[in-house]
Amino acid sequence: MKRIFNWQVYLGLLLISLSVSIYFIHYFIFRDAHHIFIYLIGDIAFVFFEVLLVTMILHQLLHYREKKALLKKLNMVIGAFFNEVGTELLGFMTSFDTDASKITDKIVVTNDWSKKDFAKTSKDLKAHDYSVDIKRASMEDLKTFLVKRRQFLLNLIENPSLLENESFTNLLLAIFHLTEELVHRKDLKSLSQIDYQHLAGDIERAYRSLILEWLAYMEHLKNNYPYLFSLAMRTNPLDKNASVELK
Repeated sequence: MKRIFNWQVYLGLLLISLSVSIYFIHYFIFRDAHHIFIYLIGDIAFVFFEVLLVTMILHQLLHYREKKALLKKLNMVIGAFFNEVGTELLGFMTSFDTDASKITDKIVVTNDWSKKDFAKTSKDLKAHDYSVDIKRASMEDLKTFLVKRRQFLLNLIENPSLLENESFTNLLLAIFHLTEELVHRKDLKSLSQIDYQHLAGDIERAYRSLILEWLAYMEHLKNNYPYLFSLAMRTNPLDKNASVELK
């Protein structure tokens, strides 16, 4: 860093020296200091406008373009997650929810949904009481499912694009933590009551985050990729009447 700074200082001094030299040559040839200072002051005055144009307008436009491209890549990563893990995992999670019916009745997303519908459903999901009972379904099946996809989840966590989406990163960490908790338990059928409650809390954390991210992803598909949204509706794990085959 010090070497880079020194290089910049030397370059700056060189450019200033060259500029001063040119002004001296101009004065030596034309002997007109008045003309030199008129243009010098004008050029200095324009610098402030140039800073405004470059740093506050062009820079913001470039930043917006870069962020838009990054979000596009991020949404592709999120799409891969739901195709490989998320959608099926959501089905697992709802099987542990004692009040899952209260969710499934509200989250059957259709083409008629508006921005207000998504916002209202998101609010309802945040207020939902995620009562998880891990005895309602097979923990072994959930463990097997997550272990098979552990490497895929690790690859996603290492993706630098995810730094732009904190909520999705937290989801991956919650799922990965749940996976590790399950892996370290050899027998999931003979756990203590405290351990059952601990695992239920881990599932609830991942479940709450997962369903909210799924809803946001569905809204993204509806607004940008109607053909992908059509498939997502027909494979909705929360819709009992969903069928991938068109009828």
